[in-house]
Amino acid sequence: SLVVLVRSLNAPSAESTVGGDATAGESFFFGKGQCASCHMISGAGAAIGPDLSSVGREMTGDEIQAKLVNPNSRIAPGYELATAQLRNGNTIRGFVRNRSNFDIRLQDLTGQFHLIQQGEISAITEEKQSIMPSVKASPEELRDLVAYLDMPTGVGARVSKSQPSKVAGIEFARISNPKPGDWLTYNGNLSGNRYSELTQINTTNVHQLTLKWIFSVPLWKNSFPNTNYFVENMRYFGLETTPIVADGIMYVTGPNAAFALDPFTGREIWEYSRPRTRELVGDAALGTNRGVAVLDDKVFMVTDNAHLIALNRTTGHVMWEVAMPDEPQHYGSTVAPLIVKDLVIAGVSGADWGIRGFVAAYKASTGERVWRFWTIPSKGEPALETWGSKEPTFGGGSTWLTGSYDPETDTLYWSTGNPFPDSDDRDRSGDNLYTNCILALNPDTGKLKWHYQVTPHDIHDWDANAPLVLVDTKYQGGYRKLLLHADKNGFFYVLDRTDGRVLTARNFVRTTWASGIGPDGRPQRAKEAGFVCPEVGTNWNATAFSPVTRLYYVVALEKCEAKLTSSGAKKSKTAQEPGKKYLRAFDIETGKIVWEAPQIGPVDGKRNSGVLATAGGILFYGDPSGDVIALDERDGKALWHFPTNGINKASPMTYMAGGKQFVALAVGPNILCFGLP
Repeated sequence: SLVVLVRSLNAPSAESTVGGDATAGESFFFGKGQCASCHMISGAGAAIGPDLSSVGREMTGDEIQAKLVNPNSRIAPGYELATAQLRNGNTIRGFVRNRSNFDIRLQDLTGQFHLIQQGEISAITEEKQSIMPSVKASPEELRDLVAYLDMPTGVGARVSKSQPSKVAGIEFARISNPKPGDWLTYNGNLSGNRYSELTQINTTNVHQLTLKWIFSVPLWKNSFPNTNYFVENMRYFGLETTPIVADGIMYVTGPNAAFALDPFTGREIWEYSRPRTRELVGDAALGTNRGVAVLDDKVFMVTDNAHLIALNRTTGHVMWEVAMPDEPQHYGSTVAPLIVKDLVIAGVSGADWGIRGFVAAYKASTGERVWRFWTIPSKGEPALETWGSKEPTFGGGSTWLTGSYDPETDTLYWSTGNPFPDSDDRDRSGDNLYTNCILALNPDTGKLKWHYQVTPHDIHDWDANAPLVLVDTKYQGGYRKLLLHADKNGFFYVLDRTDGRVLTARNFVRTTWASGIGPDGRPQRAKEAGFVCPEVGTNWNATAFSPVTRLYYVVALEKCEAKLTSSGAKKSKTAQEPGKKYLRAFDIETGKIVWEAPQIGPVDGKRNSGVLATAGGILFYGDPSGDVIALDERDGKALWHFPTNGINKASPMTYMAGGKQFVALAVGPNILCFGLP
């Protein structure tokens, strides 16, 4: 491996003085030289050794040649070799990716990672030599190779010579049927139900939970170009990422950044980051990012300016990048992508600033767009008539929350946001499809199977970007395929997800704008007085259904808002209600509240944490005061809490590492991990 060619970060970039044919050097790299059997350039090759995509920007040509001739002159940090002899008789040889006085993380020569506790090791041998021998090449071949490596190659360079990675990938079969200890997608499973079968942490021992590690995401590492907007809203900023754990590696995100961590210790393995984008608006301007998706040898994430990128799972280097919108406009993206088969599916934000929303699917291997579903129709398209006499110039309809997928019916479910302008409806009479909708799509083509609009002609910013939880269970005497959804408009819905029919719809907070949902599935609107209830019944954060208790758990907000005029100005200057948050458990058969747990703390500032339910009988969540709390799923009794004094905006997850169960979540700028003694 060409280990010594990477991370000479202090070396100045300069023109090569050795000459050579870069095209011939590329052929040597991927052919006779066998360099690509260990190394990758711009997505081509293998990821056992360091990625060489940027070596031409980090070293001069003369320095590259010197390293090729004498590989032992410097070994890149994180790629020193060591051999660990274990007390059980096994031996592991690999690169030392991180190490402490108590454990070591080795990446073996197949690319797999191994966490080894100090007590498991009988002896460890540190090798002083590079695994790479001096390059075997003629003087001409050496000049050509240096000329190729000295090029400032990057994303978009030739990838046609890409070879299958030697590192075992995450197959879609594992994502669609995850093992209990895995957390391979945003909600832990494709159904969108944040429920885990793990039982090691349960009602009898949860009181023993302790903080195991903290990882602080460097929020200020990437400059914040939208300075005024950021400073005004920084007090509300908190990470919204959900960690993904795959094959012994945890992946988390921050503003335009991704990190690979050791899930047992929280130590960093690699980091990817890029500069922030100027002149963005909304949550994208704050750097909000809800996490990654994984498939094969890649990690996928969105950027603040609505690009979708694929990173190598082992090294963190970019393998491909695509811009999702055709034009920047006010598009942003904060969504955690979703993997369905061989596709990466993602959405966009910016409805409050007039973008035309869409959800799109891309080939995981190359980034090529396969389909795009527009949430706002254009001339000649279905549903245009729902916008009155005027074609929507902008429209809205953001798609910034991760959807769900049912493999049995091969259906993708995705929710959409509010129309634009949200409170000024003078130029958009009609229902305004497909805003505020639950969409059922063919995942291969993006064709619409059915839709259900929870709030036709929304004037309250009640976007439907809240979880779509797919449940197969007994329901009112029969076994049904259900979709559960608690909406911002204050109603809890149970749909038949095969056709979108409403089976149950009941308000779960005080509602004044509608008396109920009619037999046709449409809201029965009431005359709105000075205050409209709710302001926001719930939000985007995770919900969960327990097959044991048969209860559905949602964080709800009891608060009303001043009625808006058609121009969007507050009609009443009466002080708004202070509001109160609750964690509520619903009976899905009736929609009635079975129990509720009041949440103490501020209700404003987007302090909205989601929930995690487990087969251990525990419901985890973060409350507005900054506590992480564990409740008994059956009755809401508090069993444990931990004061973080941070901002809870993310949703918890759980996983297994080293034979132990952990619970992790983002709080403020940190990832916190809890476990038993």
